[in-house]
Amino acid sequence: MKQHLVSMLLERATQYGSKEVFKFKSTSSVSKYESITWNDFASQVKNVSRALISLGFKEVDNIGIFSDNRPEWTIADFGILGSRGVVVPFYATSSKQQLKYIVDETKMGLIFVGNSEQYEKALWLLENTETMAKIVVFDPTVKVANEKCIDWKTFCELGNNDNHTEQLNKYIDEAQPSDLATIIYTSGTTGEPKGVMLDHAQFFSCFRIHDERLDVNESDLSACFLPLSHVFERTWTYFIIYRGARNAYIDNPREIISQLPIIKPTVMCTVPRFFEKTYEGIQLELAKWPAVKQNIFNWSIAIGHKHSEYLSKAQKPPKSLTVKHAVANKLVLKKLRSVFGGNIKFMPCAGAAISPKLLRFFHAAGIFVNYGYGATETTATVSCFKSNRYDFDVCGSIMPGLEVNISDNGEILIKGSTVFKGYYNKPEETSKSLIDGWYQSGDKGYLTPNGDLVMTDRIKDLIKTSVGKYVSPQKIELLFTQDPLIEQVIAIGDFRKYVSALIVPSFEMLKREAQKMGIEYTDFMDLVSKKEIIDLYSVRIEQIQVDFTSYEKVVKFKLLAEPFSIQNGMLTNTLKVRRNALIEQYKNEIEEMYLS
Repeated sequence: MKQHLVSMLLERATQYGSKEVFKFKSTSSVSKYESITWNDFASQVKNVSRALISLGFKEVDNIGIFSDNRPEWTIADFGILGSRGVVVPFYATSSKQQLKYIVDETKMGLIFVGNSEQYEKALWLLENTETMAKIVVFDPTVKVANEKCIDWKTFCELGNNDNHTEQLNKYIDEAQPSDLATIIYTSGTTGEPKGVMLDHAQFFSCFRIHDERLDVNESDLSACFLPLSHVFERTWTYFIIYRGARNAYIDNPREIISQLPIIKPTVMCTVPRFFEKTYEGIQLELAKWPAVKQNIFNWSIAIGHKHSEYLSKAQKPPKSLTVKHAVANKLVLKKLRSVFGGNIKFMPCAGAAISPKLLRFFHAAGIFVNYGYGATETTATVSCFKSNRYDFDVCGSIMPGLEVNISDNGEILIKGSTVFKGYYNKPEETSKSLIDGWYQSGDKGYLTPNGDLVMTDRIKDLIKTSVGKYVSPQKIELLFTQDPLIEQVIAIGDFRKYVSALIVPSFEMLKREAQKMGIEYTDFMDLVSKKEIIDLYSVRIEQIQVDFTSYEKVVKFKLLAEPFSIQNGMLTNTLKVRRNALIEQYKNEIEEMYLS
């Protein structure tokens, strides 16, 4: 197979023809999904490529996609690649200024957009950037009035003839594995975003190493709900196509739990936040049950834990445990798996740290969470669990063909065929991050005696107190969020005399506690300011920190009434905390914690 994504697609379409490749939610019913076949997929991709050629777009032109997940996203993606263009994805929630920065740097001339809100932002780009000249709108309900804008159907019709087939075939024939495929901009938790350049060969190297680690085949169905603009879901979607499997698109990630029983996927990639929220929902439901049912649930999970420990070591569970596990499965575990649709084989998970407690819980339920570590700069996966041997306290085993070293200061260094080409138009940043072929990840970690990878912190995030002690915020935050009353937390203390924390309560759980304590309140702001609530958290935080060294302990904290979210700018589009933005937003509250 030629190492070019469009050649791969055309080969798969020839192989699978009229079989289903994509599912998407019908506009007529929330529980009905429509289909696209491999033949339709390939045909629409060619139309997009020919339409771009007809509009004068050439090889290596940078073309944007600014939309929520939908089949058109992937069709446009491959269509751009078919014309030997370069795909520049935007997060669906990007602001005008974030869009402008990337459009200006890449000198982008055309952008595909999804809904009306994204369309309005793109219209602003026409007036506020020098190069943006054309907008193509996916959503058929959006009224296109500007002459520089075109709806998806009309755009595709531009390529629905043979006028540019010869040129398209020439592009596909001449395409090389070294062609730049995409520029993916990092979310920019600190500083300006950097565009990570990945070529076709790097994606195929990624497919090859995943073939050795993951069991995905043409009978599989994936649920696509993480942003396609992120390297994780995008590369996973490519891999699904490469393996001849199917993909079900979910445009609103908030609907994922309600849609899983309808879709019934066998695989899907996830982030730790997904499991944190799911676990919280399970615990809230459990708290409503009578004591007898709670005891049955807890017994079943305990049996599941014992069973999964044997599986993690590639050992056969004893017969007595197998019998108990069958009972636990019938009573509880099977019902837990039905939350995810009931057919899950495994769920790749990465993007942030996850509590080993959460991993163990879902494995006990029979959900194989394949936790791993990676970066945009490494075409996603660097390490992940093996199917038959894994350790819940690590980020998995190094992927075949990749090298990982740890520098003298504990930084994770990565080398291999999936490591990026460099940052777009940023040679200085590239030279800092790529040294002799080794990607300097900026993450602190170590390798275990078994060769497994453990990522402990972002080096830039490490706290250095005013007395010179280094503190791991990730350690604090992971342990704190294991408490059912704590939803989110950020540890603070750089050049301060002690560590403090901003804490977002788990309000559903806290409301129950307040009711038990007979506390009346008007809103969440009123609730978190109550002395009884502050005292409640003080006791719990002291219990959490019992094994901390004195300089690691959170001495003071502030309860917040508003969660960190993408909408209020406190989380990136990949659900990572924007530390600098949070510290700036709550600078007065932080200063209060250090006044005395």
